[in-house]
Amino acid sequence: MTLAEKQVEITTRLAALKNGQDRLALLVAQAKKIPPRPPEFRADENLIPGCLARLWFTAQSRDGLCCFDCDSDSLVVKAIAGLLCDFYSGHAPAEILAHDPGFLAPLGITQHLTPNRRNALSKIWERIRQLAEANVK
Repeated sequence: MTLAEKQVEITTRLAALKNGQDRLALLVAQAKKIPPRPPEFRADENLIPGCLARLWFTAQSRDGLCCFDCDSDSLVVKAIAGLLCDFYSGHAPAEILAHDPGFLAPLGITQHLTPNRRNALSKIWERIRQLAEANVK
């Protein structure tokens, strides 16, 4: 599935809910079901600096595709960061660079985030973009 197709799927699923708070609540409920990553994943070198919540993130390139994973001690941050990681994982760098996460704003999800949580979201996007830029051919 392409990122454009994933975007339509996510947008359709989330737009079916009444408002941004309900959409964020759905993402948080999904994040609750994801088990915490093992202790070695939660190493200091994987921490994203500048976030009030602890947010761990890894990025790697495998067979020309970018792969991302994250975890957080905040369910909201885990939900939003996880949405981005799931969305972009398994895609080619050029495709990632052609699809920024701006499609989330009209869904009202980012409006209900504190400035610090929006900062975490932008830091994850920055890291995703950096790996894609480093591996684009």
